[in-house]
Amino acid sequence: MSDNVKQLPIDASGACMLCGQHPAEEERLICTACASPWHPPCLASPPETRSLVGSWECPDCSGLAPVPPPPASGSDDSIVARTRAIEADLTLTPAEKARLRQDLLTGSRVPLSGGDGHDDDVDDKFICRICMQLLYKPVSMGCGHNACLKCLKTWINKGNRTCVTCRTEISKTMASRPKINDSIVDAIRLLKSSNPDRARAAAQACPNLDNDNRPDAAFTTERAKKKGRANAASGKIFVRVPEDHFGPILAEHDPEKNLGVSVGDMWEDRQDCRQWGVHRPHIAGIAGQGKYGAQSVVLAGGYEDDEDHGEWFLYTGSGGRDLSGNKRTNKEQSFNQKFTKYNEALRRSCLKGYPVRVVRSSKEKRSSYVPSKPGYRYDGIYRIEKCWRKDGAQGFKVCRFLFVRCDNSRAPWSSDEHGDRPRELPEIPELALAENLVARVEQPSWDFDAADQCWKWTRPPPHSVKASKENKQKRGRKLTATQQLQKAFGCKICSNVMTLPVTSPCAHNFCKSCLEDFFSGQAQVRERSAGGRSLRTKKIIFKCPSCSADITDFLKNLQVNRELESAIQDLQKQAQDSEEPRQQEDDGSVPDNDSDDLEDSTGEEEEEDDDEEEEEEDSVGDEKVIEVMDVSSAKRQKVDAGEGTSSSASENAPDEDTEKTPPTH
Repeated sequence: MSDNVKQLPIDASGACMLCGQHPAEEERLICTACASPWHPPCLASPPETRSLVGSWECPDCSGLAPVPPPPASGSDDSIVARTRAIEADLTLTPAEKARLRQDLLTGSRVPLSGGDGHDDDVDDKFICRICMQLLYKPVSMGCGHNACLKCLKTWINKGNRTCVTCRTEISKTMASRPKINDSIVDAIRLLKSSNPDRARAAAQACPNLDNDNRPDAAFTTERAKKKGRANAASGKIFVRVPEDHFGPILAEHDPEKNLGVSVGDMWEDRQDCRQWGVHRPHIAGIAGQGKYGAQSVVLAGGYEDDEDHGEWFLYTGSGGRDLSGNKRTNKEQSFNQKFTKYNEALRRSCLKGYPVRVVRSSKEKRSSYVPSKPGYRYDGIYRIEKCWRKDGAQGFKVCRFLFVRCDNSRAPWSSDEHGDRPRELPEIPELALAENLVARVEQPSWDFDAADQCWKWTRPPPHSVKASKENKQKRGRKLTATQQLQKAFGCKICSNVMTLPVTSPCAHNFCKSCLEDFFSGQAQVRERSAGGRSLRTKKIIFKCPSCSADITDFLKNLQVNRELESAIQDLQKQAQDSEEPRQQEDDGSVPDNDSDDLEDSTGEEEEEDDDEEEEEEDSVGDEKVIEVMDVSSAKRQKVDAGEGTSSSASENAPDEDTEKTPPTH
């Protein structure tokens, strides 16, 4: 291959920019200077031996890249002009020039100044030194440098045990179990959110979508490890009813399609059934709340005690099976069922006479009324008439419920011209040996109206609890920018915004001074003796203040995470700028001529006391603002005040207590 041929690296998608192929990780050639990936067959002079691979530099870093001739137009906006501008910049190192040239060719970043520069600030603050892209799933090493989780694993799997930036040794805990730093994730999100374009792009890429932005069908997100319906996220909820809605789903509940849910509607799986609000849970067969009632059930053959007779059926409650650990199903019953949780919800619906939606699944093989096609079918409204307990088929007590159909539409298996009419309850032989029998005494809330010849509510339906909770959350007070900073970047010890943040191997963030003070005065080894002779000293293990991870080696050399520190300072400045107008409005209601009042005072004690109280309140308010907005100066004052109190307390306390008890914050 000639030296005049253009040579390009592999782009961010993993494709070679010359041949378009997607080489595997082991087939790529990594530059030791800029860590950019290259495709060896497309290079003019690839390394001849394997020993040269470890010290190989790409054409951009080695200066072997061909320089194209100057353009005829002489435009300053051309790639050649920008490349020459990069080469002429004496403030850049060769590695930075190589990275900017690569970004210029790939189109991932514009190196020349232009626009507001906000996107460049985010990318420059949080750039992975391995892939040279914005951090994705960031991991912080003990030396204070950050990298992408995937990039760090790839770097370690190649046999590297040092930081790619400073060559500090990576701890065994970090190499084996790296953890994502949530504070950096929050910092990237907050910095992006101040730019509308980046905020919209981040919202489109986020898998947690609002209902209106979800697709009509269930979809598999990028976070799902396996593709398929089992790992799919629910699609759009078509009906506008709360999760605890009782009764049928009418057309008025479906403002977009104006269809509602009719008896006989079929769905492929529980995901589709959930989208129409018929039965919300993905796995549970009962939808309800213990103190509120049950809204729907699914007949899927989960218990062998179930009996299905179409217009009425005997339903077995939930529970009695060991689902500890990660067990999702277990057909063996190991203890008695009780009227708690879902069973209590069904019993409450029985006492109140609430309507319960019933869905039959084709998985039930013992029933003659299940749908012939695979899937789930809505069979209308039923009402629970009685409930009791009995000895189940496996020898343990089970809760039983008698469901009787009471819907205005005819059943899917019926040829009648009208819906159900009031009928006598069937005879249940097992009631002779039943325990805890419950039968409704009062008039049911859902009953047949002889005048209108239909089933309807005889009393107002129960008020939705779920809807009220959602409205309360929506009406909740929005956090201010300062409160968001405290929540996202609060130190785990002092709970204030971090200053000089350090990240432990367990991905917890602290102020450097707080972490040092937390373990100050504690010995690193413990002297041991037995029978008058000295034994070998034992190393004392220091655990993370937020978890039980061992951070003894990490405490020997605390390194500040400069990228996180810079982001916090920028966000603090943005928060201060955004809250200054609000503070000025609040201060406008308070007269700012306190000094004049003090000068013109008549010397009366009451007025002087009022002025002193106002000054104290203002000073307290200023201290609160300083403590949040200018954390570094406030914390220094706090530390200075704490040193005085702690020193005076340590003079009176015995030495053993000061060594064993770490200072609290």
